[in-house]
Amino acid sequence: MASRTERILIIDADEKARTDLARYLEARGFYVTGYPGLAAAKALFNDNIPDVIFADLSPEAIRDLANRLEEAETFTPIVACSTSDSSADVVSALRAGAADFVLKPCNDDKGALDDVIGKLFDRVRVNRLNQLYRHELEEANRDLRDGIAELRADQRAGRKVQLRMLPEREQVMSGLHIDHLIKPSLYLSGDFLDYFRISDDKVLVYIADVSGHGASSAFVTVLLKNLTNRLQRNLRRGSSDDILFPERFLERINSELLDTGLGKHVTVFVGIISVSERRLQYAVGAHFPMPILSFEGGETAFLEGSGLPVGLFETPKWEVYEVPLDKPFHLTLFSDGILEVIREKSLDEKERTLLELVSGGRHTIAALSEALNLEEITELPDDIAIVSVTDTMDGSDNTSSK
Repeated sequence: MASRTERILIIDADEKARTDLARYLEARGFYVTGYPGLAAAKALFNDNIPDVIFADLSPEAIRDLANRLEEAETFTPIVACSTSDSSADVVSALRAGAADFVLKPCNDDKGALDDVIGKLFDRVRVNRLNQLYRHELEEANRDLRDGIAELRADQRAGRKVQLRMLPEREQVMSGLHIDHLIKPSLYLSGDFLDYFRISDDKVLVYIADVSGHGASSAFVTVLLKNLTNRLQRNLRRGSSDDILFPERFLERINSELLDTGLGKHVTVFVGIISVSERRLQYAVGAHFPMPILSFEGGETAFLEGSGLPVGLFETPKWEVYEVPLDKPFHLTLFSDGILEVIREKSLDEKERTLLELVSGGRHTIAALSEALNLEEITELPDDIAIVSVTDTMDGSDNTSSK
């Protein structure tokens, strides 16, 4: 019979019984080792534990053997061998840790012995497969934990990059006090905003919401920042004045998004405030909700306007809207995540609540954050971005932070 890889240990003080059983098992193709007692077999448990053990031992010795096998974290069934067929002896051996019981001489009833061996090795193979699967799963879990740790490190680095790209908070430029807030739903944000002076009396402010979440959406915010920096440099060099026109600003974003091939689009509101001319020119790239404009002692309302999303179409066109700013004003821009934290059920009710907050004097970042309890919310369904622009009425040309 062909040799097999299964190893069987026989522990029996009766040399003849041990030899006879060994010959039978070897004839069946097993690798067999025999010892007269447990002490003599100790060395085998250090580095070459058998698959099955046949042992003619007392219940106490069987228990000791079973404990050693458990400490070695191996599944090796013990077959108790005895000349006694007393039910009490059988029960004692099984309670001590034996998996089965056979009468000596073990190989007298060859059919019964083969049946016992077959069942035991089926259990051994199943257990070894389970051990293999468990080890593979543990290794996969370790790899997963390492991957998650690396991803978190990447996200922390990405978050630092995003924070550095944002403008300084509470700036005063060309007589406008501007502040902002961003709260990401994940570690990285798909919302982005910026504001900067493009001439002595003109300030550009925009808010963008990238489709999706996570790293790919955050990458688009880097693209937006890079683009605005280049457009400002182009204006200073005199090579392009695209940044002076809201619709051309959206066209440039649209072109660069399509060139990336990322399959991402953006909703954008971009406005240019001319302090000397007291007017706001803006274009809407499917942004929602629309910004809220309020005048001191006057009405508070959402700005009007609509337009196609940015980054979906090859040659879209955007309309430019214009609003006079003939009184001291507050302009507040939001991303759509703000609506998710307002408790009202319908969209109309959410918009009405937002309008009431701003018209009631909650137009600053601190006041809005307090009213909506934003600092206490730890899990957001969507990113939130807010920009607050307030006319300081003093005509200052200071660009330093307050």
